[in-house]
Amino acid sequence: MSSSQYRSTAPLRSASASGFVLAVGSAASFGLSGIFASALMSAGWSAGAATTARITCSALVLFWPTLVIMRGRWHLVRRAWLQLLLFGALAVAGCQLAFFLAVQFIAPSLALLIEFTGPVMLMLWIWARSRRAPSRLTMLGAAIAVLGVVAVSGVIAGVTLHPLGVLFALVAAAGNAAYYATGATSDHGIPTLPFVGLGLVLATVMLAVAIGAGVLPFTITANPTELAGVELSPWTVVTAMVLISTVLAYLLGVAASRRLGATVSSFTGYSEPLFGIFWTIVLLSIVPTGLQWAGAALIIIGVVVVKVGELRRYTSHSALLPLHK
Repeated sequence: MSSSQYRSTAPLRSASASGFVLAVGSAASFGLSGIFASALMSAGWSAGAATTARITCSALVLFWPTLVIMRGRWHLVRRAWLQLLLFGALAVAGCQLAFFLAVQFIAPSLALLIEFTGPVMLMLWIWARSRRAPSRLTMLGAAIAVLGVVAVSGVIAGVTLHPLGVLFALVAAAGNAAYYATGATSDHGIPTLPFVGLGLVLATVMLAVAIGAGVLPFTITANPTELAGVELSPWTVVTAMVLISTVLAYLLGVAASRRLGATVSSFTGYSEPLFGIFWTIVLLSIVPTGLQWAGAALIIIGVVVVKVGELRRYTSHSALLPLHK
């Protein structure tokens, strides 16, 4: 390899490595959200209230930093209006709302499984749009990762499928795909933090409309919550959920998508159920079943195979490009 080729690929490898670390950090942060939300719901909060508090408070946390960073850049919003709308309305609020509607008709584990077909949905959409098929290795990795999610979710044969539940879960999957697709887009020029901040504001508005229309039940109590055997104020749990599982998680996730691209970052997101298992062991002392351990191993293998497949595809594509001195 010539020195010019090395200089051109070294930054890519560095960005890929840092992007992978950011993606794993995002998954680890998102993995705590279920535990925080469960603690609130056990104290009498409705799922809609927990979600609304999470998104609204996160939007408030990022409000002033967004205003400061966007000073003199508000014209960029016109260029990014579609990405912002998809991120806020579909990837954040729509995904959350659709999931809660889905679990009214089907089991949460099945709804989560369908939602996590988002990366596969995204891969097929990119295939249809670019007319370039994913490599066989990438498709194999996708299949292995999905099989792992099936095992981790605990879905078993004989589950009754309600059409509305499946429909809402598919909307949640589309929101999951939109999260990675919009997060990977950076040509509009809006930095990561204000992009997430503006998206959360849009999501807050949408959730408020859903609550006002009676679609999303909203119940808050002052009852104490319990987390890892410790009694806490519900607002302490909300604060942790906002700062760790929302603000930090979304910022890391969007930053990772901009480095890794939509496909690899979305499949790396499959590590979120793994961290869900990890945090359940650490905080709740609940040990997963053997099938869930096997599923965790399959997810890791699948993500690695997808990553290798995408790297090989990039390398083969780069080899066909003319060299420039």
